[in-house]
Amino acid sequence: MSFNDRKTKLEYGDFQTPLELAERVCRKLIELDVNPKVIIEPTCGIGNFIKAAANSFPSASKIIGVEINQHYLIELIAKQELLQDERCEVKHGDFFDFDWTSLINKFNQRVLVLGNFPWVTNSQQGTIGSENLPKKSNFQKHTGLDDLTGKSNFDISEWMLIQAVQWLQNRDATLAILCKTSTARKLLNYLHSQKLNLAECATYTIDAKKYFEANVDACLLFCKFDYNSRNYFCDVFSSLESSDCHRIGYHNNLLVKDIDSFRKLSNLYAVNPGTKWRSGVKHDCSNVMEFRKIDNLFVNGFGEAVELEETYLFPLLKGSDVAQNRINATDRYILVTQKFIGESTENIKTIAPNTGRYLEKCGQYLDNRKSKIYQNHPRFSIFGVGYYSFQPWKIAICGLYKKLDFRLIGEIANKPAIFDDTVYFLSFDSERVARQTFELLNSQTAINFYSALVFWDEKRPIKSSVLNCLNLTLLADLEFVTADARR
Repeated sequence: MSFNDRKTKLEYGDFQTPLELAERVCRKLIELDVNPKVIIEPTCGIGNFIKAAANSFPSASKIIGVEINQHYLIELIAKQELLQDERCEVKHGDFFDFDWTSLINKFNQRVLVLGNFPWVTNSQQGTIGSENLPKKSNFQKHTGLDDLTGKSNFDISEWMLIQAVQWLQNRDATLAILCKTSTARKLLNYLHSQKLNLAECATYTIDAKKYFEANVDACLLFCKFDYNSRNYFCDVFSSLESSDCHRIGYHNNLLVKDIDSFRKLSNLYAVNPGTKWRSGVKHDCSNVMEFRKIDNLFVNGFGEAVELEETYLFPLLKGSDVAQNRINATDRYILVTQKFIGESTENIKTIAPNTGRYLEKCGQYLDNRKSKIYQNHPRFSIFGVGYYSFQPWKIAICGLYKKLDFRLIGEIANKPAIFDDTVYFLSFDSERVARQTFELLNSQTAINFYSALVFWDEKRPIKSSVLNCLNLTLLADLEFVTADARR
């Protein structure tokens, strides 16, 4: 199979860096007073970074490129100007097998690790049957539901960056890598969680559409290392030329998008939130569990009209419904088989015989759900359900949309609304309390607080961990004092 075919390019996350961008990156490094003696490009491709580095850093004594693709190496070696530079050396090697530690340890001088790692996740590679993977492990040490429901998926570049960081600990070294912006933040999280050395960190936004035809937020990640500094912050610049920045950093182990803005409102941070945001129902079998109500018939995802009791059926609002304010009525319904996680589902066939027979008939689909969370739980189990699911009033927001749009939602057709697992919500028995809380969440203070926390470029920018950071009791007191002062 040719390395240049589509599958292989996908497998290797093959985004070759244009020479123009490589040169811009090197100019930025010079501006930052980076003056390496040894430059290493671990995935050097056709050698544009090697060429740019050779021209930009004349005082470097050694420039080493490593590449797995023999076709790229042949193309690189054919560039006569690189062969004529005795400082340049290219090697054939697989990043995942190469002995990087031994290579780095040969040099006691200032090292620069430079380049562009693959922009692809381990799950994407698994989907296309790729073997270009590191040894699989939950290297971020996610536990419980985080591990079981997918937070262990990662960009291959994230894993590679972590390896590079390990090489550069306790030495005078610099890392300058093009990557997704979200991957750069994950590396900062790793450095912080492992208490590794970090002297400086910054990201510089690049135009991924222009240079790589990729619709992602991407950046140059710059990290400087020394022998003992532990400065866990990152200055974020809007471009390689920009001088204006904001700083992301940590507050109580939480990564904050704008630490300076957040400090002004940090008194509202909830160490132990009195109210808790929940996520909606997770069932992983929409064709069986979700329905459209058409002429008093419930039609499932297979297009089958099904006769069911309404005992276990509840109106369903999806994340798009919440985000687009379609909240007062719905023709969508969902089977909610449990009132709490782990509840036995044996009684369904007695309480609602038609529903019981339907679930038995569709049992093979539910039994074949791949997520480990369903193992060792009652048959037909769901997750994201509890007493809070059945309270009549809710404030909800969709985690996938890039807006702080909260919705106040009451019962629909005399039943509590149920959400899918892209939605986060608070629940209330009291309409009065729900409305008061809704007003608080839409106050400018609350919006400013959350705006300092949310990273809008993430796939799911709004998370329960962020929503739960706001102490609503303290906010209510603050808003009362402010209103009283105005009077």
